[in-house]
Parts: sequence; structure tokens; C-alpha cells
Amino acid sequence: MNAAVVLSPRQILDRLVSFPTVSRDTNLPLVEWVEEYLATHGIATHRYTDAGGIKAAVFAHVGPWEEGAVVLSGHTDVVPVDGQHWTSDPWTVVERDGRLYGRGTCDMKGFDALALWALVEAQRRGVRRPLQIALSFDEEVGCTGAPPMIAAMQGVVPKGAAAIIGEPSNMKVINGHKGGTGFFVHVKGYEVHSSLLPYGVSAIMEGARLIQWANDRNAWIQAQPRGAQALAFDPPFTTLHVGMINGGTAHNITAADCRFALEMRVVPGEDLEAHAAAFVAEVARLDAAMKAVRPEAGVHLDRFFGVPALVPETGGAAEALVRRLTGGNAVGVVSYGTEAGQFQEAGYSAAICGPGDIAQAHQADEWLAVSEFEAGQRFMERLLEELAR
Repeated sequence: MNAAVVLSPRQILDRLVSFPTVSRDTNLPLVEWVEEYLATHGIATHRYTDAGGIKAAVFAHVGPWEEGAVVLSGHTDVVPVDGQHWTSDPWTVVERDGRLYGRGTCDMKGFDALALWALVEAQRRGVRRPLQIALSFDEEVGCTGAPPMIAAMQGVVPKGAAAIIGEPSNMKVINGHKGGTGFFVHVKGYEVHSSLLPYGVSAIMEGARLIQWANDRNAWIQAQPRGAQALAFDPPFTTLHVGMINGGTAHNITAADCRFALEMRVVPGEDLEAHAAAFVAEVARLDAAMKAVRPEAGVHLDRFFGVPALVPETGGAAEALVRRLTGGNAVGVVSYGTEAGQFQEAGYSAAICGPGDIAQAHQADEWLAVSEFEAGQRFMERLLEELAR
């Protein structure tokens, strides 16, 4: 890389997409490229590396060495392309019909590219107020990479004030989203011939009790009065869901194993841990009943993610900033989770605003409208002007 070459947002996007940073694989080549590029512009970077040493987050600070920075937050990982039919190479940005095609163009390397461009411009032009970037990993597998990154930032760079999380929102202001958690459930049964059903334990039939509990819990939740925060969402209530299940050996053998995953999407204002604890209590009750028949049987849980809700803030600095930069007065909420709630939980004011439509995320031929990418650059230009005052 030549020293001090200034890349355009589109050139940066091309480079970012060229790295196949699927969550199951390493993102280190992308992180190394970011570090090298920023270093050529005199920007010091800091890295948090996961315990396995194959993934890392990268963050940096420009401007006055003081607290109160605007933080531009994005994730570097993308979902797989396996089994999807793409009409062009997913790791090469292809422009056609006013769209930029490629894995991650929308979710969310488009924003990452704009944030890197803005950070370099802030360094080149000079700003009176600081700007930071924070690029995480493993967002797509449960937002697990942001919390250790945020913790690593503390004391290494001055504490930021307003975090803008650039998930695709059509450059609209999003000030709230549901929290979430999930459990991998392994129901262990005891095999006997199905004609001897009472002497065995069917993992599938016992697992079905937990799935029915989730159905009953959904019905109970939907029968409760709606809080003001819940009414802003679609659907306006917490949901529990099982999307996949497998197990069993044959139709005439009580199933030795049943595995499924249960996820919860919890509206702000409700206690996510209370919902999780209710499920854990039901699992404990079923586990005891199964062991009473066969001590080898039981239920094992692995909690695989926990994402706090983004709670709309009264007079929030991040929301106010994004409103000024977009010129929009309307705000919205979304039912999916992001890293915004994690920044908020860590003491930052947080809001979501980024180019693209979430409907394009994770799809074959994922795309970002050129007009959205250009709107994102105008947003960054206005941010730079504000920070220069």
C-alpha cells in the first residue's frame, strides 16, 4: 500500500468486501488492512483479539485527546453464501442498475467503508471534537464480539459520548430495538422399543413439552396489557421461537436425543433475564421429571447469545446528533437486535443509522443502492463539518 493514498468510500468498500469475513472464519486479513491503511495517515489503531487468536476488533481515535467522541460502530463479519445462488462473485463489488452487489455491501461494510473514509478525512482536515471508529466481529452469531471490544476501549482511548451504529436503516433514525437471547437445548432420552414406552424416555416427546411451553408463553405474553414502549414495535410484544429441531433414530424407538434452539425477542421495558429464568425453571422441572423415570435422561442448556434492548433515550445525544445530520424528525424502532444496546449498556448514548435496507441483508445477490451509499457519504460530510466547529 502506498503511503498516504486517500481512498474514496467506494474504493474502501471494494477492499472490505474482497475479504470473505464469514463469522465462522478469520477476519484478521481485513483488520490488518484497516490497520495498515489508517497507519499511512498517521492514525494509531488498537486491536482486541479473541481467545482463539483468529478474530479481532479494531478501534481508533482522531482529534483532540479528550472524552466525548462520536463513535462510528460497525461489524466486520458477514453471513455465509453457502447454498445461495449468486449471479456475480459475492466477494467482488459489482455495480449495475444503480446497485452495489456483494456480500456485506448492505450489512454492513457499506457503513464501515464510510466510517473509515470519515476517520481519515477527520485526521486530514482536523476536527475540534474527537471521532472514533469501532469495528467488531461475531455480530452475526449473537453480537458476541462487541462487549469485549467496548471493554477493551476503556482506558485505551478516551470515553466516547455518542455511538452511531450503522446497521442498514435507509439512513433513518432508529432509537430502539428489542433485546434477545437464545438457548441451544439438548434433550437426552433413554432408548427402548416404542411398545415399551413407559420404561424409556423419548427425547423428542419431552422436548415437545418445552416447545409447547414456548407456545403457551407466547399466548400468555400476548394476552398481557401492552406497555407504551412495546406498542412502538411490530409485533408489539415479546416473542419466543423455535426454528429448527432434529433427533430420533427410528419411528419405533424412543428418541435418545432431541436438539433445538429457542430464541427470545424481548421488548424494551421488559426484563429479558426474567423471561430467560422462566424457561430455565421449566427446563429444571422437566429435567427432574425425566430423571425420575431414567436417571440417565435430562436436559442440557447452552445459552448462545444475549443482546440487551436499545431503549429510547429521553434527550439522547446520539439521537439528537443523527437527527441534525439527517434532517429528519421521525424516529423508528426495529425488532432485530444490534450492538447499539451493548454500547448503551456500557454508558454511551446510542442510536442506529446506516445506508441500505435490512430486507437486502443475508440474501443472495445482496445489494446496497448507490443512492443510499451516496446519502451515507453526505451524512459523514455533515458529521465532519459539525466536528470541525
